[in-house]
Amino acid sequence: MNKFVSIRRDLHQIPELGFQEFKTQQYLLDYIATLPQERLEVRTWRTGIFVKVHGVRPTKMIAYRADMDGLPIEEETDVPFRSRHEGKMHACGHDFHMSIALGVLTHFAHHPIRDDLLFIFQPAEEGPGGALPMLHSDTMKEWMPDMIVALHIAPEYPVGTIATKEGLLFANTSELFIDLKGKGGHAAFPHLANDMVVAACALVMQLQSIVSRNVDPLDSAVITIGKLTSGTVQNVIAEHARLEGTIRTLSVASMEKVKERIEAIVRGIEAAYQCEATIDYGSMYHQVYNDEALTAEFMSFAEQLPDIRVIRCKEAMTGEDFGYMLAEIPGFMFWLGVDSPHGLHHAKLTPDERAIDKAIALLTSYIAWKGNN
Repeated sequence: MNKFVSIRRDLHQIPELGFQEFKTQQYLLDYIATLPQERLEVRTWRTGIFVKVHGVRPTKMIAYRADMDGLPIEEETDVPFRSRHEGKMHACGHDFHMSIALGVLTHFAHHPIRDDLLFIFQPAEEGPGGALPMLHSDTMKEWMPDMIVALHIAPEYPVGTIATKEGLLFANTSELFIDLKGKGGHAAFPHLANDMVVAACALVMQLQSIVSRNVDPLDSAVITIGKLTSGTVQNVIAEHARLEGTIRTLSVASMEKVKERIEAIVRGIEAAYQCEATIDYGSMYHQVYNDEALTAEFMSFAEQLPDIRVIRCKEAMTGEDFGYMLAEIPGFMFWLGVDSPHGLHHAKLTPDERAIDKAIALLTSYIAWKGNN
């Protein structure tokens, strides 16, 4: 079996949530320790890792980022290397991302190029967000790269396909939590209570008017309430309700507008239903905006390779905290085709492992070309 496929399977069995990637970090460190150390410099940051590969005559530094964490999903595949951690799964492909990064690192540990390279193994991409604090870490300030690259697996594309575009690739995202507190009571006397089930239902319906009536029709936005909890038993009027959801927009201005309207509507709910409301936006991720010149150059480079098909895709409403890094460092992200019948964050996600070698070959050839020119 290919070494990096084997590594991916090892990592797949030990998924860990954000900032809890202790086994994952140790596994990566143990592997990195087997590589030639002459030009390597390794530093840890919380549960993440920085690996610098010193170039022979550096004029710049090129960074490659791979995220590390899994998701709180019970795996439903029948593969022999399924997750050993109950209720957790690498359902977003971060096991692929890490094994590919190790493959590229291995190549350059044995075959250094002119320029310095920085490999960033980043925790907590799924939440609460590791990119921004890692970006502001002392190590990153000292080793600030001149450009940065990352990939994300794409179940909908066949193996051998990469997809990306200049400019906006992923949306601005924000979590949304709204708590409503009213007055409970007996179900037979609703006039003596303030029912938060009714208030929450009204709020959900009003929130749906924001996209249709407050966002420019030529822009795009999404407000999804994925979870609503309220009440304790069938004959008690609920005094509390909680809405949990997500906001996605294709512009920073639209995100600000959407939040402004959410807050106005919630104030109206407070007045109409005589309740108190609190809003928490939780984790917020900056849009992934690809540097136009570097992305076009990369796409042109990849198109020359015989076994790679390049697609100029549309922007997506997915979120990625890599956007914070791209906001300060020129670079890009691209989709890597892995041809799975089940999509990202699905309990039956089964990416095609042949994509690992394809990605390693593509990235080593591109980084070597970029780092020697």
